[in-house]
Amino acid sequence: MIQAIVGANWGDEGKGKITDALAQDADYVVRFQGGGNAGHTIKNEYGKFALHLIPSGFFNQDAVCVLGNGVAVNAATLVDEIKSIEDAGVPHGKLLVSDRAQVVMSYHVDFDAYEEERLAGRSFGSTKSGIAPCFSDKYAKIGFQVCELYMDEEPLRERVKNVCTIKNTMLANLYNKPLLDEDEIYNELRSYGEMLKPYVAETSVILNNAAREGKRILLEGQLGTLKDTDHGIYPMVTSSSTLAGFGAVGSGVPVTEISDVICVVKAYSSAVGAGAFVSEFFGEQAEELRRRGADGGEYGAKTGRPRRVGAFDAVATRYGCMMQGATEVALTIVDALGYMDEIPICTAYEVDGRTITDFPSTPTLEKCKPVFEMMPGWKCDITGIRNYDELPEACRNYVERIEKEIGVKISMVSNGPAREDIIYR
Repeated sequence: MIQAIVGANWGDEGKGKITDALAQDADYVVRFQGGGNAGHTIKNEYGKFALHLIPSGFFNQDAVCVLGNGVAVNAATLVDEIKSIEDAGVPHGKLLVSDRAQVVMSYHVDFDAYEEERLAGRSFGSTKSGIAPCFSDKYAKIGFQVCELYMDEEPLRERVKNVCTIKNTMLANLYNKPLLDEDEIYNELRSYGEMLKPYVAETSVILNNAAREGKRILLEGQLGTLKDTDHGIYPMVTSSSTLAGFGAVGSGVPVTEISDVICVVKAYSSAVGAGAFVSEFFGEQAEELRRRGADGGEYGAKTGRPRRVGAFDAVATRYGCMMQGATEVALTIVDALGYMDEIPICTAYEVDGRTITDFPSTPTLEKCKPVFEMMPGWKCDITGIRNYDELPEACRNYVERIEKEIGVKISMVSNGPAREDIIYR
């Protein structure tokens, strides 16, 4: 059985917690796209951890965690992340890194920062982790796969020479920055090879064998539908596909083996970075929800930046679930809304004098205004409730209204930050 756990919106929906909970019964947990440019926050008996590269099943000692071929791997970041967990005395499972994953180089991080600097007020709000330059090089065929870290010296130096010729032209003529040194880049690649050596494997073979044996495999996505390169709010998107369909490509498993797509949906909206956000709150209304939201407030797990927040957007979420092919939904952070007298839901958009309920492409989206409907709040703390029928009626009405709007069964309701704070319906 292969399940994909993916986000419906802009990311930050709580996928890490849902993956962590389901991973307790999993054999393999696989990151299939993205890199260290975002984070999944896990809270368990050992503390609170922000994972950036490591899959969220890492705390199940019996599970094998995999960074698939669709991931951009920063070797130094990965090693530091593992060390921080081990230094905290936390037991963990085995980790494998695909030999076909892309390597994030130091110059990728530099180019990320240089481009944001060049764009200035027109920047993308990048985390400056080097992900966009890394994936750009992948498709330009000048990136490095993990397996190439162990090439013979002569062919590897030829690859490095070609890359330096291209990059130095840009550094000299576009960014006016220091040039790359071929020997330094070669040595950097070799050092990454040493760092990753204990983890490298032909993971697609391992996962295909596991699927044939009936093992339970979780595919963990990063960010959400609206940040997908093709189907998101382009160009304010991430640099890889965030869709469950890419889970097969980014992990090397047959698409026909993905039997369940769990789409994670937040009970309100939040986003980090620039881009259209129709149901956004502003001012004090935004600040109060930001302060009360998530676990310790709505701030980026990677950057610490305040997240933009707003009302639940049924238009965007319905689209997000459709593009993911959701078979069920996990609704998260419902507990954060207990302070509201009335809770707005964005049920439609107004644009050019008409009302629409289908999520449009970016040029139209940027002109859209929200159409809100109000629902009664429940005005109490629902943390600790384990049975759905014990939730206040107003809370159940809110959950069921969302379910009706998005057209997908809500199978889980998360009402707190801990692993056990999930109501199964």
